[in-house]
Amino acid sequence: MHRLRTERGLTQRDVAEPAYSAAYISTVESGKAQPSEKALRHIAQRLGTSYEELVSGRPAHLASQLRMRLTEAQRTLATGDPADAAVGYTQLVREAEELGLADELAAALVGRGQCALENGQLDQARADFERAEASLVRAGTALPRRVPAIRGRALTHLMAGELRYACYLLESTLDELNTSGLHDPQALVLLYTAVISPYMDMGAHTRAVQAAELALALAPEVSDPALIARLHRGVARTLIAEGRTAEADAALARAAESYEQLHIRTELAHCHWMRGYVQAQAGALEAAEAALRTAYDMLSARRAALYAHQVAVELAAVLHRQGRDDEAEALLRDVLAGLRSARGAVHEAGAHRVLGLIAERRGDTSGAEAHYTGAMGLLEQAGATGDLADLCLLFGDLLRRTGKAEAALDTYRAGLSHQAKPGTTTLGPAPAPPF
Repeated sequence: MHRLRTERGLTQRDVAEPAYSAAYISTVESGKAQPSEKALRHIAQRLGTSYEELVSGRPAHLASQLRMRLTEAQRTLATGDPADAAVGYTQLVREAEELGLADELAAALVGRGQCALENGQLDQARADFERAEASLVRAGTALPRRVPAIRGRALTHLMAGELRYACYLLESTLDELNTSGLHDPQALVLLYTAVISPYMDMGAHTRAVQAAELALALAPEVSDPALIARLHRGVARTLIAEGRTAEADAALARAAESYEQLHIRTELAHCHWMRGYVQAQAGALEAAEAALRTAYDMLSARRAALYAHQVAVELAAVLHRQGRDDEAEALLRDVLAGLRSARGAVHEAGAHRVLGLIAERRGDTSGAEAHYTGAMGLLEQAGATGDLADLCLLFGDLLRRTGKAEAALDTYRAGLSHQAKPGTTTLGPAPAPPF
């Protein structure tokens, strides 16, 4: 205040009038009085500056410029190379930290975390999301604004196969938002949409449908088209599980149209991926192969290695169903070289499942058993009960056909235990709905 006042040639009375006295301004300048927000806004107006500059000591234009560059970095991530975007975000992290701008620092860290997530660098992504959340907590930021960082953390655990912990992060945040009355539609839709995937992988289909319905009810209050498109993708997954493939495909088409208009390449690739899965479920194998190859090519071009490996597993399953086992096996061997249990346990299990089917078709019973056993271990570790129940049926049938009746019964029993009341044995109470 003293610096700005003297630079402008103003007296303490000039700054004080008409609401305050010169003596009051003197006590504030000397540090003997703590002004209220109302007083600071009056003083800022009299000094010809912003309230933000007065309380922080930083020119307001620095934060504005940083926010503009954050928008540019987000555009680079959506349409260009994630590695280039990561370089920009790293510079923004450094500058925001130097300036003490908590919101901008968190946004830059979340952006850099998204870049790392695309490249399959889960540890780096998690570190950035955790640091972003911690920065906002220290600044006393309200929970709704911390949600993107929390969602990012949950995604890293989901992609690592830690489904229960991903659910815990998302559910506990939802409960805190809903029970505290912090009604923020955008934050709630972001969380409800994110929790659909781990619910589905864990076999908690009823909860996934509930989350989708709650998100759809809030959608009219959300203005972000990318978030609405992501919601349609999540809803499509619940529709696929219910066998409503035409509705699922329509939801994915709406999402893809939005991503095309917004030039968000990775999310568009995910839509092709899911549409390929829908077509495979409907038996349209040629169309499924085309959609999955499109997704695979788009993700490979962006060097989104982990996502590309996951799509390759779905593509290999389609190739196997077409009788092209040599192509499928070659693709899966490459996938397994890049996937590890800490970087996609569910899809690594899927690769072993398809390799087991290929081995069965070739009459290699011991090879099939080895692949199924490996897949079961990965799915049990991840808590992916839906996939585990299906695999137990497949493995049990193989054991029965080869005369291992007792082992087959044990495997069937294991499958039934995972299929019973999906989600209720591994998860706590469902999140409270919004007030």
